[in-house]
Parts: sequence; C-alpha cells; structure tokens
Amino acid sequence: MPGSGGQSRRRIRSLSPKLRVQRTILTVTIVLIVIVQVYPLAWLFITSFRTASDFAGGNPFALPNEWTLENYGRAFDTGNLWLNILNSLIVTLGASVLIVVAGMMAAYALEVLGFRFSGVVKALFLLGIIVPVQIALVPLFIDYSQIGLLDTHLSMIIPLAAFALPMSIYLFSSFYEYIPREMYEAASIDGAGPYRIFGQITFPLSANTIITVVLVNSIFIWNDFIFANTFVLSDGLKTIPLGLQNYIGAMGNTDWTATFAAVCVTVTPLLLVFLVLNKAMISGLESGATKG
Repeated sequence: MPGSGGQSRRRIRSLSPKLRVQRTILTVTIVLIVIVQVYPLAWLFITSFRTASDFAGGNPFALPNEWTLENYGRAFDTGNLWLNILNSLIVTLGASVLIVVAGMMAAYALEVLGFRFSGVVKALFLLGIIVPVQIALVPLFIDYSQIGLLDTHLSMIIPLAAFALPMSIYLFSSFYEYIPREMYEAASIDGAGPYRIFGQITFPLSANTIITVVLVNSIFIWNDFIFANTFVLSDGLKTIPLGLQNYIGAMGNTDWTATFAAVCVTVTPLLLVFLVLNKAMISGLESGATKG
C-alpha cells in the first residue's frame, strides 16, 4: 500500500506540468474569445460618443479626441427610434409568450402525459430545426395578403414563434424528462388532474427553463430582419433593424455616428436583461443534465 501511494504521488507530479500547459492554453483561448466578443461592442459604445468629423477624419479605432452626446440626439431626430423600439418590443413579447405557452404545453403532452406515437410526433417537431425560414417567405406573404394579416404585428409574431418552437420544445422536454415521476403519481393519487399538475408542479419547476427559452429566442426575434422586411410595408410598423435604414441618406451617405448611437440605445436593454438573468439561463440549459 505505501508503494502504491508513492506511485500515485509521482504520477500526479509528472502530470502537473501537462496540466499547467493545458490550463494556460485554455486560459489564453478564453481570453482571446472574450476579446473578440467584447471588443466590437466596446468599440461601438465608444464610437457613439465621437464627433462625425473626428470619426471621418481621424483614426476610427483610436479613442475620441472629443466626446459628445449629439449623436444620440441626432439618432432620435433622424428616425422614429422610439416607435421602432416599441414595435420590436411588441413583436418580441408577443412571440415569446406564444413560444413559451405552446412549447410548454407541447412538451408536457409529449413527455409527461404521453400518448401513442408521441416519440414520432416529437421527432417531427424536432425536424423543424433544420427547416430554413426562407422557404416560408413567399407562401406566407401570399396567405397574409389574402387574409388581411400583411403589414401587422401578427405577420411577424406568428412565423417567429413557429420557427422557434422546435428548439423550445426540445429544451422543455429535456427538462421534463428528469422531473421525478413520483411527484406526478402522488399528485394523481391526491386527485389532481393533468391541468392542475401542470399548473402546480410542472410550471413552477420550469422557471429557469422559461427564462432560457425567452432569452435565447428574444435575441433573434429582437434582431430579426428577414420577416420584418418581407411582411412590413408601412413606416409605423418598422422594427429596429428596419428603422436603422432611416440613417442612410441620399446617394447612400450614412450618418455613422448617429447610427452607432441608435444601435447602442437598442442593444443596451437586451444586454442588461441578459447580464441580469444569465445565471438563470445557464441553469436552465444545464437542468436537463443535472437533475435526476
């Protein structure tokens, strides 16, 4: 036994240099990834405070020679920024509610209640992940024009929610799979039906998964351009990605500093929400692997 302990200590000491090298490589890789991800955002915020002449005539990657808030004033004066934010907020909240409600109910029926061929139905739902959104643009445009949904908030909410459902169902199903069945059996013995079980057991336990689904999809919905550009015809319904086109002037001239200020205004709320709720989001992503 003493000999085996000495061999273990020698093995640990021999592996330590390799572990240190691996840790160093991992640390350097993480730092590089953080720099690549954070630097464009930091540059965006810094440039939003530069004067237009400083940005055009100086080094665009250097610190501003003069700091100004005029870009933010021009950002609101040039375009309907508040209206664009409101439209994006309506679309994001509407689609998120639809995604959560439909995704939870579908996953509950597939994973908890169960029925014949539920596995096949779940597989068909998951096949929607590989369907490109572009194939639905023309058929939806024709259908919307015929039923009067074209140029409405619903014309964006419905497809955005529909294409986000497969991944949302997968996340909810992965979480429900690890909820102990004894909890459902005990509730059933006490006389609880499927709706009561869903409302008093499944829904409260799904808080972190709901946050995860909402945050993951809100990022894409908030920045959606393809559906808004296809189905929105009037200026009053333009979302943020479409509204940024207002900063392109005659002959393609662009007020870049005002554009950067507008982007900062629209990115900041989503960024703050993500930073506040990122722990709940990570917990929701890991719940399927850690429960049970």
